Amino acid sequence: MPTPPVVLSGEVADALTYGRPVVALESTIISHGLPQPRNLEVARELEGIVREGGAVPATIAVLDGVPRVGLDKDDLERIATEPGLRKLGFRDLAAAAGLGASGATTVSATAFLAARAGIRVFATGGLGGVHRGWTSEQDESADIDMLSRTRITVVCAGVKSILDVPATLQRLETRQVTVVGYQTDQFPGFYLHSSGLPMEWRIETPEEAAAIMRAQRLIGGPETALVVANPVPAGQQLDPELHDRVLAEALAAAGEQEVSGPAITPFLLDYLVRGTEGRSLEANLAAVRGNTRLAAAITVAA
Repeated sequence: MPTPPVVLSGEVADALTYGRPVVALESTIISHGLPQPRNLEVARELEGIVREGGAVPATIAVLDGVPRVGLDKDDLERIATEPGLRKLGFRDLAAAAGLGASGATTVSATAFLAARAGIRVFATGGLGGVHRGWTSEQDESADIDMLSRTRITVVCAGVKSILDVPATLQRLETRQVTVVGYQTDQFPGFYLHSSGLPMEWRIETPEEAAAIMRAQRLIGGPETALVVANPVPAGQQLDPELHDRVLAEALAAAGEQEVSGPAITPFLLDYLVRGTEGRSLEANLAAVRGNTRLAAAITVAA
């Protein structure tokens, strides 16, 4: 059977046809990032934030081998409740399509499918990047490669703090991915308001982000992304001392248990949730809400 095309919901298709603003949302936070039933509540909340901002939400997933851009009520509930859903990066899309599998999309898959559908702005929590100990493991998220060849604007709270953040910023620079701070001179720290690392470019308004997007199109060159780094509010961040202590414990535990490869990220994130008694998850959600709100404002201004 031929690989099925990307299917847009009626609402998303109409919005794109008539030039109305659309914001892409990933689905892994629904299927893998939150417990039931809160995951469905958050999924609906994020779509509601997009609508309140004057845009159309396009949550992205693959259902029965079909890439879907925009989910209806039943689809969203399925992503939130169906057991055994795969986590799909870009490299998994063809296998899922060819074999009729279902799964939630990560940053790399969501960015690709959104851009292919014609969506220009995507909101997420934190990007993947270069893992600690890269010189021995050479473990780097596919997010970086995808953003280096996909023209989309990603609003995020930086990269996951479990990663080697300085090395990730260097890789983004090498791969020609533009990174700007939203109302900040320092790169956000995912759970934390700041990673302490300086940024070269700062913007103050959604309109300035939209102006950069227009300039990308006019200048041309490689089809790279624009990363708008939007920090979690300082009052909603995870306590920095608690973050550093629990992360150190998580890294030590991963070393003792010889956790590596694809298992390392979920291991560390789960350890942080448990070690902070859920406070890391609340900081993550605060960041996602803020990113979703800003993404809607940027796509309306674009």
